[in-house]
Formats: sequence, structure tokens, C-alpha cells
Amino acid sequence: MKKITFAALFLLCSVVMVNAQGLLGNAKNALNSLKGGKSGSLSSDDIVAGLKEALSQGAQKSASKLSAVDGFFKDAAVKILLPPEAAKVEKALRSAGFGKQVDDAILSLNRAAEDAAKSAAPIFLNAVKGMTVQDGLGILKGPDTAATAYLRKGTTSQLTAAFRPVIDTSLQKTGATKYWKVVFETYNKLPLVSSFGGGKVDPDLSSYATSKAMDGVFYYVAQEEKNIRTNPAAQVTDLLKKVFGGK
Repeated sequence: MKKITFAALFLLCSVVMVNAQGLLGNAKNALNSLKGGKSGSLSSDDIVAGLKEALSQGAQKSASKLSAVDGFFKDAAVKILLPPEAAKVEKALRSAGFGKQVDDAILSLNRAAEDAAKSAAPIFLNAVKGMTVQDGLGILKGPDTAATAYLRKGTTSQLTAAFRPVIDTSLQKTGATKYWKVVFETYNKLPLVSSFGGGKVDPDLSSYATSKAMDGVFYYVAQEEKNIRTNPAAQVTDLLKKVFGGK
């Protein structure tokens, strides 16, 4: 009887040990997955700090790039064109020989975006301060632009409210509103307007320019994030190397 009991007890202990080892192995695998397979320690604070640093670096580089002369205008990836609603206006004017007026309007829109981009960095830097540990863990395990997506989803309304006054001022300063007015006044005087559908089209220029300017900044924040995540040469600080070095 004692032999049977001892055998049963031994078998039970063996099962418990195997299960414990399995759970420990799963925990290690999960931890390694979270850390990108790195063997060094990576705390939650490291993760959040690293992601904030990556976003901050991306925001600063993007703002610097886009706020330069022709930062928007000569970059096909972010250049602002006339709104889709104004396609018939552009077509009519170019057909009638008023391409210069259209080009001036497009240039002024991009100049306004370049001017406004100067204020983007501090707005974005302030926005990343609210990132939590839970946010950070999800972002680290997410796709290469997860941090940018988090920033855009959580701050678009606040950023728009802060960004639009800058755009409004810039549109006035760069003459965008003047050129916009010229474009539509010229269009409305054309005798062939009816052949292009007729009717005045006058989208909200400020809202459109604000949205496109923000699209451009977020586009390059995402490019910088991907670069930091995947390119060791872009991991220029010890913290960035620690968080993203093993990914």
C-alpha cells in the first residue's frame, strides 16, 4: 500500500513539475516575444520611454523637413493639390489658358502647409506625453507604424484645433486665399463653365489645407518610426537601441 502511495505521489509531483516547466517556458517565450527576442532586460518604463523618444524624433525630423522651402511643394508624396471637388474648375481654367492662376493657388497652399509645419513638432511632442504603459506594450508588439497610428487616432481632434489657426494665418500670409478667390472668380466668368458642369465650387480651403498638412506630417512621422524600428543606424541613442535593437 505504501509503495502504491509513494508511486502515485511521485507521479503527481512529476506531472506538476512538467506543467510548471511548460508554464515557465511559455512565460519566457512571451517575454522574449515582447522584447523582440532580446536577451537583455526591458522594463515597461523602457518601452514607453523608447516609444516616446521614437515619436519625438520622428515628429521633429518631419516638421523640420516639411517646414523647409518646397518641403511640401516639391515632394510628390505629400504635395497638396486642389481638392477633388475643384477638379472641374482646374480643368476648365487650364483649358481656357489660365493654368498660371491654378499653379499659383496650388503653390500658395503648399507654402501655407510648409509655414504651418514649423509649429507641428511642439504640438506632437506634447501629445505623446499621455502614452501609458498599456499603450506602449500594444504599440511595441504592433506593426511598424503602430506608434504613429496611436498618435493620430488619439490626438487628431486636438491637433486640428491647435493647427488650424496656424493654417488660417499662413493662408493669409502666403496669399492662398487671394489666389483661391482669383481662381473661382475667373472660373465663374468663363463662358464655357456650363460645359464643365456649372455651379460654383468653393470647398473650405482652411479645413482642406489643415487636413492635408497634417497628413503630410503624419506620413513622415510614420516613415521615421519604421526607420527607427528596422534600421540600426537610425537607433541613435542607447534607449532606442535597447528597445528596438532586437526587432
